[in-house]
Amino acid sequence: MHPYLPHTQADIDHMLQKIGVESIEDLFTDIDAKALLKSPMRLPKAESEGRVIRKLTKLGESNIDTANWLSFVGGGIYEHLIPTIVPHLISRSEFYTAYTPYQPEISQGTLQAIFEYQTMICELTGLQVANASHYDGSTALAEAAFMACGATRRDTILIPDTLSPESKNVLRTYLKYKDLNLVEVPSKDGVVDSDILKDYIHDDVAAYLVATPNYYGNLEDLTGVSEQLHANKSLLVIMSNPMSLSLFKSPGEWGADIAVGDGQVFGNPMNFGGPTLGYMACTEKLMRKMPGRIVGETLDLDGKRGYVLTLQAREQHIRREKATSNITSNEALNVLAATIYLSTMGLAGIYEVARRSHINACYLRDHLKGIKGIKIMHNQQIFNEFVIQVKDSEEVMKSLELFQIIPGIIIDHEQNLLLITTTEVHEKEDLDTLVVAMKEVLA
Repeated sequence: MHPYLPHTQADIDHMLQKIGVESIEDLFTDIDAKALLKSPMRLPKAESEGRVIRKLTKLGESNIDTANWLSFVGGGIYEHLIPTIVPHLISRSEFYTAYTPYQPEISQGTLQAIFEYQTMICELTGLQVANASHYDGSTALAEAAFMACGATRRDTILIPDTLSPESKNVLRTYLKYKDLNLVEVPSKDGVVDSDILKDYIHDDVAAYLVATPNYYGNLEDLTGVSEQLHANKSLLVIMSNPMSLSLFKSPGEWGADIAVGDGQVFGNPMNFGGPTLGYMACTEKLMRKMPGRIVGETLDLDGKRGYVLTLQAREQHIRREKATSNITSNEALNVLAATIYLSTMGLAGIYEVARRSHINACYLRDHLKGIKGIKIMHNQQIFNEFVIQVKDSEEVMKSLELFQIIPGIIIDHEQNLLLITTTEVHEKEDLDTLVVAMKEVLA
């Protein structure tokens, strides 16, 4: 008998007899014989639990982690300090086993948490309506593109070439099968000039999807952009690191119709790149076009406050490929972590996190600027990331490993460009350590 399967041979024989077949192999007769394994899989022999734990622990020690290494990695996934209360509360079984709350009478806690999350996203973005989340920031951006095309009945999406490669790839995948066009607007010194943008705005443009801060860490100046787009009856979609919204202009203040981004920065660890959560907010005018779940506040028969899923025509359940969206779920556990984080930190707390992240980046950029062999690529206002150019980016990365430092990520191997990120986890001594190590490596 298999140690993890309780069935004896007698049990198996009894079940096969009930089904009306002679052997387990008979259950696979509908599968083409060519697709079946002809010999056992080449797996290691079974070992004791203790030996397996020892092997996995040793294997895990080969990973680089931010507890023992100094990391300046960003580009979409960020290391932030997470209050202990966040992992403690989301580990409660009533939360981590919960799925979409179809039955509000037994899901009031989960629904209220999502409602509070939506409220805080609205406050941060300056827009009127938010949904319960999407899978990640890039998915939210792609859904915003669908939303814009549906609302305007147009088939062209504009994006700047300063958008992250991951978001571009997701957009291409999404739009390809809807026969929608994706057009890149060229940048100048790491940002898009509004005079260049206006040459790309025409009658077929549904929306302009722009990230600020962008992939290079630069803040885009969107003065007058919403007016240009709205004059053409096109929409403005702004993607942001939501932590930056406590420090800089919100999408609502820029005149955006839709705001999206990745909420990983709020109480979610780096998790090897995921899972995360994508936030989405929009104007009241567009709320019936918004995909995904929306939680609303109402009163029950006794006049008591309660929470329910609302505006749920759920057309994707029946229209399949013709639906506005096929998103039928959300990242509830990640959303809960974000909600607890935001509730714990408050607006003053996330402002301080954003301020320290920004100050650290400015300090580090200024001190790297004077090192021979380093060129600061753009002369723009930044949030917490910036790009440098070195002679050999791979050699720099390899050399800094000797100092147990990860200086950032290589975003262009041909031009030897490094994207460097700072957050509130970095102390001044950490920044100075990188500067000293860079001087030694490039000497």
